[in-house]
Amino acid sequence: MYLLALAPILLVLVGSLGFLFVKVSRRESSRNLGELPPGPRGMPVVGHLHMLGKLPHQTLTHLSKIYGPIMSIKLGTVRTIVVSSPRAAELFLKTYDHVFASRPKTQAAGIFFNGSKAVTLTPYGTHWRNVRKLYVVHLLNTSKIIQFKPIRTEEIGRVIDRVKTAAEKNEVVNVSKILLELFENLVYRMILGRSKNDDDVKLKELVEEMVSLAGAFNISDYLPLLAPLDLQGLFRRMKQLRKSMDIILDKIIEEHEHQKDYKSKDDKDFVDVLLSLLNQSIDPQDKNSEIIDRNHVIVILLDMVGASLETSVKAIEWIFSEILKNPRVMKKLQDELETIIGKDRMVQESDLSKLTYLDMVIKEGLRLHPVGPFLVPHESMEDVVVDGFYIPRNSRILINVWSIGRDRDVWGDNVEEFYPERFENEDIDIQGLDFKLIPFGSGRRRCPGMHMGILNVRLVLAQLVHSFYWKMPHGMALEDIDMDEKFGLTVGRANNVFAIPIYRFND
Repeated sequence: MYLLALAPILLVLVGSLGFLFVKVSRRESSRNLGELPPGPRGMPVVGHLHMLGKLPHQTLTHLSKIYGPIMSIKLGTVRTIVVSSPRAAELFLKTYDHVFASRPKTQAAGIFFNGSKAVTLTPYGTHWRNVRKLYVVHLLNTSKIIQFKPIRTEEIGRVIDRVKTAAEKNEVVNVSKILLELFENLVYRMILGRSKNDDDVKLKELVEEMVSLAGAFNISDYLPLLAPLDLQGLFRRMKQLRKSMDIILDKIIEEHEHQKDYKSKDDKDFVDVLLSLLNQSIDPQDKNSEIIDRNHVIVILLDMVGASLETSVKAIEWIFSEILKNPRVMKKLQDELETIIGKDRMVQESDLSKLTYLDMVIKEGLRLHPVGPFLVPHESMEDVVVDGFYIPRNSRILINVWSIGRDRDVWGDNVEEFYPERFENEDIDIQGLDFKLIPFGSGRRRCPGMHMGILNVRLVLAQLVHSFYWKMPHGMALEDIDMDEKFGLTVGRANNVFAIPIYRFND
């Protein structure tokens, strides 16, 4: 992590702030509302930053076993509450959802999303409610999901044809790469309304860097007094990156403005929809609400492209990796697909509701490998007492769903095993109602793109497993599949997954 390399500099630069830090900490804990949740002893100024390591969700899981499911740590000057059990998550995301529905202000959110013009990282308030409503009503509604069905069918069909060609040659397939290319094409066509071209390749690279920088450890967010120094150079990189993305998105918007009179309602992508709302009030019922301008369009597109490219690809990668490591699961899933669909056609979206074992496999994958191991951080909007513990205003709340998914008290002693059958007689919802499994969050800040995301994961996995049997590359055994994680804004595989496809049908 950046912190390890910068630790000596930090200690020299902020050592003089220690006395002030201690005074503030003592004042905070001396309130009459109760005691802070328990937690490990930290260092002056940096708090517990030095303890996080390369995989903070795993480090904090180990600490929560010592200090409990509601744990208090200090990340620089930021009081942080780590939540690590279903019961505790329900308290923060349901019982006290009205208190913890905000987002912390970060340097990345301020630069990439102008602080509060998109949804994902926007603090709670009237503006956030209005923009989220715009997402749900105009961009992520059922009719839009249905409208894009031909695009999904066409793009997934192309991937199957590519993999089939590889199967005929007995070639090893970079599954991670084909998944990324598939979702690039889906995102560009659904959101930007175009097939991938040179500008879109650049945009993908820029979006990947944006996600990387937004997920990087940024000292300025935790020790604001150091922000003007830009010790890591992140501020400078983010500003330049945003300029580069603006140039590409401005060009795409201009293309849409010239084509708007030639498109039917059913051909309109997300850019078209957003442009149709330009110069209108975000909330038509509130004459004082913001007017949608070009900058709103750009940050909403960045928000949606970033979220779409990151989450679905990484979720499918993890689940596919587990299927590959567990031939028993692959066989059982293929048996279900043959029973429901047969061997003479591709999977249709109408088939998905009948594939109960597929749903178990997906739930088990999301349990073991949540793409967002902490969800997106929440922030408390007022002082509150939760389960007897005092939670100060402006505390950062980390819901450790990675830890919840590996809790032996919840899932049993085989918690590390990929065992989809654990869901066979359990009606566990993944849409935010059952706090054992909340990969998309819960409450007011639940992911607005959840339904489209679940559909994409189900359809792509079903098609890959139905059309092909997958085996290990030559000379590799099942145990050679590494499941190492790479931490960032989301957590994906550290290394790509490779496999050899064998086409299962006779044309």
